[in-house]
Amino acid sequence: MQYKANSPEDYINQVPEERQETLRKLRKIIKNNLPEGFEEGIQYGMIGYYVPHSTYPDGYHCKPEEPLPFMSFASQKASVNLYHSGIYAIPEIHDWFVNEYPKHCKRKLDMGKSCIRFKKMEEIPFDLIAELCKKITVEQWINVYETNIKKK
Repeated sequence: MQYKANSPEDYINQVPEERQETLRKLRKIIKNNLPEGFEEGIQYGMIGYYVPHSTYPDGYHCKPEEPLPFMSFASQKASVNLYHSGIYAIPEIHDWFVNEYPKHCKRKLDMGKSCIRFKKMEEIPFDLIAELCKKITVEQWINVYETNIKKK
């Protein structure tokens, strides 16, 4: 579902009421655990965390006027989806997350290339997401992006 939001709080206020507290908690977990240097805002219709142009002037190669995306989350029709570029781009982080997930959640992992879908709000593994947030600094993400993704 697409929301026409101008800020993360505006986005959360537009989602169904029964999801708002969960999204506020997810936002707080991410903000409290993401390394310094990432900025928060609305990117691609979701609450996003990205490398600002002040740090990485080139921006995103697909759309240079956009800051370099890193992580985001969205309320979809049947789930809350978390997108993490490190899971997609760094095999060690992907493998770590896949191995840790069953220790935090009884439900089978529902994951795409960089998307993790949570259909039950009460089963979102906030502690695991907090650990995931800490895995990559801004500098590391820029290096991974320039080495593996931008050249493709």
